[in-house]
Amino acid sequence: MNLKDEPTLESIDDYNNQEGPQKRKTVRLIIIGLLAISALSYAMLKSYDTMPNDYIGTPQKPGIISTKRF
Repeated sequence: MNLKDEPTLESIDDYNNQEGPQKRKTVRLIIIGLLAISALSYAMLKSYDTMPNDYIGTPQKPGIISTKRF
């Protein structure tokens, strides 16, 4: 049952790898932008890391390193 106003797959511009170069460029720019934003966000989170160092002790009384090293 095909309605008169319903488009077919062949009439859609993007069907079967037929998209235009402008649409491909736009999709690539969006992907690159999202990767750049995520990299910047990750870098900012790492730079504002407030977790203390795992070293327990002072230079006068050295302590232990609480992380396991294999």
